[in-house]
Amino acid sequence: MKLKNKIVAFGATILFLSCATNPFTGKKTLALVPNSQIFPTAFAQYDQFLSENKVITGTKDANMVRTVGQKIAVAAERWLDANGYQGYLKDFRWEYNLVQDNTVNAWCMPGGKIVVYTGILPIADGEAGLAAIMGHEISHALVNHGQQRMSAAMLQQGGALAGNILIEDQKTLNIFNQSYGVGSNVLGILPFSRSHETEADEIGLYLMAIAGYEPMEAANLWRRMSAQSGGGAPPEFLSTHPSNESRIRNIEANAARAKAEAKKFGVTSFKG
Repeated sequence: MKLKNKIVAFGATILFLSCATNPFTGKKTLALVPNSQIFPTAFAQYDQFLSENKVITGTKDANMVRTVGQKIAVAAERWLDANGYQGYLKDFRWEYNLVQDNTVNAWCMPGGKIVVYTGILPIADGEAGLAAIMGHEISHALVNHGQQRMSAAMLQQGGALAGNILIEDQKTLNIFNQSYGVGSNVLGILPFSRSHETEADEIGLYLMAIAGYEPMEAANLWRRMSAQSGGGAPPEFLSTHPSNESRIRNIEANAARAKAEAKKFGVTSFKG
């Protein structure tokens, strides 16, 4: 077998064997790096981050972060158990911490390690807005978006390597190397990232509704986020995130379905 054919066959085999299933969509996802490797590293990085930053405890805001996070985590487990994914969260080690930082941000590492910065609390504007933020961030971890991004980066690097092996003409190779990075980002990595954000928005909407929060508050959150940003975001196709306007439209389109899903779990009133 020629080298080119061997490379193609090897790549196809790796992709076939390195897939996981998104429990919320049923779709196959990239999993070139197993969670058994990712989680311990994420937990160690989280502990290091906490040791190097000011963690706020015992305040009304810190307690709200913990309460909302626990409600979203319980909602996720209820949904997963009801849909045939019992034990899906067995390796998660949930933590919910408020950190003193004026940055408008929050994040959830693989395995359920969550940080909310104080800078985002004014935009959250209360418990329901915070539920929208944390539901979104927790959703990234639930469907292994970190794992998928790592896998996509590995494929991007592999594509560059394969191109340099397979392309024999030097002129063609030069063109390939000049265009591959930008092209693979704009046409591959960036749309991949935006799809993750849209997916986390939708799943987070369902989780916050099951947790008893008004899903339309997520749209209000993004209106406040848009006002705070002052319209300085790059064009959507050059961004890792959808535009605020796209997010608001998608949330408004899915809010009623999120409430209908919550009612399956006996949730009929929603905190705004």
